Amino acid sequence: MHATTPLSTELLGYGAAILTTASFFPQALKTLKSGDTSAISLRMYALFALGVACWGIYGALTGNGPVLVANFVTLLPAGIVLERKVRAEQTRLGTAWRDRKQERVSNEDN
Repeated sequence: MHATTPLSTELLGYGAAILTTASFFPQALKTLKSGDTSAISLRMYALFALGVACWGIYGALTGNGPVLVANFVTLLPAGIVLERKVRAEQTRLGTAWRDRKQERVSNEDN
């Protein structure tokens, strides 16, 4: 059995970081192209982005390069999706509020 060297462990970490980080870019690109965030959970993405940021800080504090790099790079597409979802929710809530207000005004006129 071959013992794992620190360099091979580090390379494994960076390889894993590349794979997991790359998995978030298709969703971000799809969201940017389509503008559709209806199937995305705001709570999930908010918690996920916060967790990724915390892991990135942990990586920085412990000097763990793969954890640091993977999480700060993952924060980019996750942040893009989260920003688009927040914007869509604000628009949806604003439209719903205006519709209810107009309905009340119409009912008062009758």
